[in-house]
Amino acid sequence: MLCAAKLRRRPRANRRRSQSSAAPSLPKLSHEGAQAAMIQGWYTGASGMIAQQVRLDAISNNLANVDTDGYKRDTAVHKAFAQLLLRRFNDDGVTLNPFGSADLAPVVGKLGTGVENNELYTQFEQGALKETESDLDIALDGKGFIAIQTPNGERYTRNGAFTIGKEGYLETLDGYPVLGENGPLKVKANNFRVDKDGAVWVNQDLQNDPFRLISPESNDWKHPVKLDTLKIVDFDKDRFLAKQGGSLWADTPESGPAAVMQAGARPKVVQGFVEASNVNPVLEMVNMIDVNRAYEANQKSIQSEDAMLNKLINEVVRV
Repeated sequence: MLCAAKLRRRPRANRRRSQSSAAPSLPKLSHEGAQAAMIQGWYTGASGMIAQQVRLDAISNNLANVDTDGYKRDTAVHKAFAQLLLRRFNDDGVTLNPFGSADLAPVVGKLGTGVENNELYTQFEQGALKETESDLDIALDGKGFIAIQTPNGERYTRNGAFTIGKEGYLETLDGYPVLGENGPLKVKANNFRVDKDGAVWVNQDLQNDPFRLISPESNDWKHPVKLDTLKIVDFDKDRFLAKQGGSLWADTPESGPAAVMQAGARPKVVQGFVEASNVNPVLEMVNMIDVNRAYEANQKSIQSEDAMLNKLINEVVRV
């Protein structure tokens, strides 16, 4: 009985061999290879979504600070991962010649593998000057920063909306003293002027009386004296300055230390004005629409990859 069973099975095996040998051998992508390719598509789409999220955060921060004096807008910069060059390996493209061999396998194209955030680039373009008619407001028309004294060391700003503190020093709205080249500036309201070179002048007759209130009409400026000069600095690579919040920047090893700007290279100092932010709200809204569309496109690509993977596992593999 066993021999008969073996004899009955052989014709079936022979028929299977003959059918398989008659069918042409076609190259097929394995289940594991197709699944890996689709999962790679997930990572590519996800990296695009993350990049657009970073870009959206930068745009949102720009719009939130559109009315912040001295604010400089940020731009998210991205870079692509290395691309893959695809070839059709099943085609024999190797040819021999007198000098050796050459591979002429047809090139399918390049496959992108995603993007990543490279940096948040701050654009130090000059903002518009707004007149405030306040002697406490100072704007810089040109490249440079005003030095500020903080508990964490010197910081630098383009926001010239200042006030006079309780001790009589010129301060930021957060209470940090504004620095001259010789230290903090102690002035009185309506008794100091700043010329275009940053020199601070006071009326000597009224400066030394701490109890006298001064009005613009009562100050005749008969004996003006130079008190100090605003400490205006610059950096070798200002693009690497670190934002500290409150319109303040800090130097970094990449930006280099602050260098006091000398006469002739200093920006024009304008008293009674402040520098507005350089954010264009219309442009930022257009960029936000572009981000939303790009984010949605990456999201749909992931959904498509998921649908194809589901079909591969539940339908193709089952057959």
